Order: sequence, then C-alpha cells, then structure tokens
Amino acid sequence: MTNQTQEAGGLSIEVVEGFDGVRVGAPGPTGRPMPNFPPPPQLLTHGPARIIAMCNQKGGVGKTTSTINLGAALAEVGRKVLLVDFDPQGALSVGLGINPHELEKTIYNVLLERHIDVRTVVRATAFDNLDLLPANIDLSAAEVQLVGEVAREQVLGRTLRPLLDDYDVVLIDCQPSLGLLTVNALTAAHGVVIPLECEFFALRGVALLVETIEKVKDRLNPGLEIDGILATMYDPRTLHSREVVARVVDAFGDQVFHTVIGRTVKFPDASVAAEPITTYASSHSGAYAYRLLARELIARGDAA
Repeated sequence: MTNQTQEAGGLSIEVVEGFDGVRVGAPGPTGRPMPNFPPPPQLLTHGPARIIAMCNQKGGVGKTTSTINLGAALAEVGRKVLLVDFDPQGALSVGLGINPHELEKTIYNVLLERHIDVRTVVRATAFDNLDLLPANIDLSAAEVQLVGEVAREQVLGRTLRPLLDDYDVVLIDCQPSLGLLTVNALTAAHGVVIPLECEFFALRGVALLVETIEKVKDRLNPGLEIDGILATMYDPRTLHSREVVARVVDAFGDQVFHTVIGRTVKFPDASVAAEPITTYASSHSGAYAYRLLARELIARGDAA
C-alpha cells in the first residue's frame, strides 16, 4: 500500500492505495470514504452456507450478471459457492454454458417431486469451487403448482437444506417479479442483495421491494436481512448515474455497497462466452469490481 495526504474542505485526509489501486479513505463512487477491504481469510472447513437472494422485481438490472460474477469472485478466494437458477428463463444456466432445453432434471423437479435427491441435479461448472442448480422454462409452472402445497413459501428452503453443509455461500438468481417463486427465495435466504441499475425508474421500484422483504421478514423469515444494495450499470460520466447513486445512499445509507459495478460491453461478451468476467477478462475493471464486491461482502460478515 502507498500513502499520500489530500486536502479536503480544509481537513487533511490520509489516502491509502489498497486492492486494485482503490483509494482507501478518499470518496468513492457512492460519495462516502472508501474503507479498506482486506484479503479474505482462508477457510479450513466449509459450510454451513449463507443463502443470499439476488432480488429485484425489475428486469435488466444485472441480477444474473451479478450472481455469476460475484459467485466466481467468491470462489476465487476459496469459498465453495452454489448458484441457484430460480428464473424460468434459465439465463444463469445459459451464462455458465448449460443449455436449459437439454436438461432432464432441474430445480423444478426437485421442488415438486420430493423423492428426487437435489444432489443429483446439482452440476459442476468449468470453474473451481462453483456449482450450479439449473433451471429452465418448466419452472414457470411451479408458481401455479405450488399454490396447493402446505407451507408453499418454504418449499425452496426445504429443497436446499441437504446442500448447506457442502457450501459456504448459496446465491439465488431470482426472477424479475414478486410472485411465489421470489417469496420462496426470500423465505429460504439469510440475506438479500438488491442489484439496482443507476437509472431513475429502477430506483422507484426499490421501495416496493423493501416493503415485500419486510413482509416476508415479519411473517415468514424473521432472520432475513438486506445484505446490501448494489449499484450496477454505473457510468461516472453522466450526472444521472451520479444522482441516482446519491439518492440511494441518502435513502438507505450504509445498506448501499461501497462497490459499484460500471457499465461495460465486457459483461455481455463474457455471457456470450459462457464465462464469468473474472476468467474471460481477468484484468478488466469489471472483474476487479466483482472481486472488490466479494471482499466487501466477506468483510461485512455476510459470506465469511
């Protein structure tokens, strides 16, 4: 690390160059001083996993991209990670090189056919410490079929229970709605990460999502927490992006991650290549952003 001193508002502030040149102590993209996120401690044992739902009822905000790349960044630092595709579109599965239409069994079968062992449906990916519980369009029928189930909101939690001792983190990629599948994910989860596109209309929906999270916490899952709000598709050149981030920080304070994810064509390029950006373009700023996010999540104690 290298130290230097900057003058700000008549005060002398020590600025330290940390991971990937992050200016620790200087104002970051959220306007707050950037903390130092240390290298994550190595784990001698694995499990039980913390379940994190990647959730936003608005589509196109970076849920699937963030699930893949945060999972890969956590796996890079020795965490055993399970990614759960809980969207009938199957984008998470496609983003890891699996054709959803060729799958004989998916999370849909495990949810509705209790004799199926979930371990037989989990698939290893091409990346160390990173596994996938895939989905395809069949999952769209589950929303209707689960309506008649006893404790219908808890079916996913029961499905994941046998896997928790095998992993450190389970990331659930939720569909863009607040229906029964998403409520299942929130009921199963310990925490929620809310990817939020730096755009005004995306900001408007967060209040509704937080209200839903509070209802689930009150009625179904008292231990549920908001692990953080993640600003995505951030463009520091535009006043609009900076204003949206400032408004989110004003409203939610420390619940907003210091790390923000910039807008770049490398993310869709990596998706086409069916790789996380951490392997597709390892030295790109987008890869470093997700590595920094992984450090921040672990430093907060949400994926230790």
